Amino acid sequence: MHPILLIVFLPLLAAIIGGLGNRGLGNTVVKSLTTGALFASCGLSWMTFIPFLAGTAEASVVPVLTWVHSGTLTFDWALRVDALTAIMLVVITTVSALVHLYSWGYMAEDPDQPRFFAYLSLFTFAMLMLVTANNLVQMFFGWEGVGLASYLLIGFWFKKPSANAAAIKAFVVNRVGDLGFMLGIFGTYLVFQTTSIPEILAAAPGMSGASMTFLGMHLQTMDVLCILLFIGAMGKSAQLGLHTWLPDAMEGPTPVSALIHAATMVTAGVFMVCRLSPMFEAAPVALAMVTFVGAATCFFAATIGTTQWDIKRVIAYSTCSQLGYMFFAAGVGAYGAAMFHLFTHAFFKALLFLGAGSVIHAMHHEQDMRYYGGLRKHIPLTFWAMMAGTLAITGVGIADVFGFAGFYSKDAILEVAWARGTELSHFAFWMGTIAALLTSFYSWRLVFLTFFGKPRWDQSEHIQHAVHDDHGHAAHGHDDHAHHDAHGDGTAGYHPHESPVSMLIPLGVLSIGAIFAGLVFAPPFLQSEEFWGGAIYYNEALLHAMHGVPVWVKLAATVVMLIGVTTAWFAYIKDTSIPGKFVAQFRMLHAFLYNKWYFDELYNFLFVKPAFWLGRQLWMRGDVGLIDRFGPNGAAWVVARGTLAAKRVQSGYLYSYALVMLVGLVAAITWVML
Repeated sequence: MHPILLIVFLPLLAAIIGGLGNRGLGNTVVKSLTTGALFASCGLSWMTFIPFLAGTAEASVVPVLTWVHSGTLTFDWALRVDALTAIMLVVITTVSALVHLYSWGYMAEDPDQPRFFAYLSLFTFAMLMLVTANNLVQMFFGWEGVGLASYLLIGFWFKKPSANAAAIKAFVVNRVGDLGFMLGIFGTYLVFQTTSIPEILAAAPGMSGASMTFLGMHLQTMDVLCILLFIGAMGKSAQLGLHTWLPDAMEGPTPVSALIHAATMVTAGVFMVCRLSPMFEAAPVALAMVTFVGAATCFFAATIGTTQWDIKRVIAYSTCSQLGYMFFAAGVGAYGAAMFHLFTHAFFKALLFLGAGSVIHAMHHEQDMRYYGGLRKHIPLTFWAMMAGTLAITGVGIADVFGFAGFYSKDAILEVAWARGTELSHFAFWMGTIAALLTSFYSWRLVFLTFFGKPRWDQSEHIQHAVHDDHGHAAHGHDDHAHHDAHGDGTAGYHPHESPVSMLIPLGVLSIGAIFAGLVFAPPFLQSEEFWGGAIYYNEALLHAMHGVPVWVKLAATVVMLIGVTTAWFAYIKDTSIPGKFVAQFRMLHAFLYNKWYFDELYNFLFVKPAFWLGRQLWMRGDVGLIDRFGPNGAAWVVARGTLAAKRVQSGYLYSYALVMLVGLVAAITWVML
């Protein structure tokens, strides 16, 4: 049996058994089964990845079953294994296995643990189906599968209204993007007469310059197809415009945030663009759109992250920003750099999310960073794990000596954007550089507020179920459970404690990845065309050109990183009055950023309220006022009135019936005579 079959189907088997067995099997059995299956898949994934890393493996396709043969539409269920797939297998199974183990401790008190672990395994299977797809229909199956699983996981606490609302929001926003993705798949089939990815990519260069007419407009065929496909990526990977679901998805359990919103589902759009990179190379307008949207998202999300108080939302907007880096790297043609950042980001962002979960666990599910402080002495292992993640995401390192993971991947993206030499790529470079400064600021802000300074969690008067910020907005920054009220008087008796071993082991493993992943894997990802083996479009000239960029370009990310950490230190350690003074001086700017550029309010005004108004009109006037009135209600009224009339006729007296018969006879004779 080919290892890929076990890698893909072990999580599905575990999800089915655990989900159907549920409480009948018990918590321990289901957790052991699902976690064991994921660690087995993880081990096999690394065994698949290492030969590609060594250059001794070749791409292969493993058939599963015959699927559809209808006229010219033919596709089978088959699993594609190449360098790009191997990377995603390692990322997905490693993070998922560690999240399963972490959840043993984090979800220990939850009564629905079997359902949670079954959902996690189901999500992993769907994601594996997506990245092993050999045709677009199979990719769409995995694409929608992760959407369903994310809906189930975000709304896992279905008795919590905010979790239900967040799950619905994620589902609806992704449907908008998925409409574009479906149209892109339909269009690709119409143009290429196949859904086979290898056949489409082989024919794509020959379609460069081809045009089509749509609604009287003369359009470039490949641009139309790739823009539609990218709209799907915008939804799944939370890019500007379709990003609004991602921060709300933090309503799900913290392990879900680490699995879905750090390392796997949100990277599906990046993977899809890289998988179809020969198509995008034949679509210059679509690539320009990818570059612009990625660069804009990178900057936009970073600005919002600087103002948030909820520890998980800060990391969520950080994820959105880092995805922007990956997209504009792909947009300038550096698909290897995009995948390299996807790879390193999986380790340090999963580490940050799970580290945040450990902090939340220690603080009895308080998520507002204003009520942390001084925690490094109470949860030292979590502190050092978060430090490793922060050093990685901010890109700390010295060239040709040593650097954390983000130092290699993020700096490579900025250098290649400058090396591309176009106005749009330079725009992406500057947006990425500014975002690097903001990333450093909000990342170290999180560390300083959480682990340094005087403890603010021992001030009992702050503990409420909803604290308020300077603008009077309810900052509900709470995770899965209500506050622990040790005193019974509305105050919380906080006694920070380190997390259990099942939560600390994943933090340790991910810390190793955050520290060494960039140093170890930079050469094959960025400098070895043999490693990729044709799995992506490899622009060797561009990747060589990045080494010749000016020195100031190479130093830009490091300089802004130092500015960011210094600013955060002054504002949150040296003089803690600085943030308050800044807000007072720039209240409108702060409100604009704190309220997320008012995208939610704008969409609420443009789409949500009109949709509800239209729904109410169709319901009250259309359904109740028209259909019910003249349909079932009208028919009932006619029947009721008819029965009353019939009741009067059916009197039971013979002379009444004789009179009716006589009237009827006279009427019949009159009609015949006339």
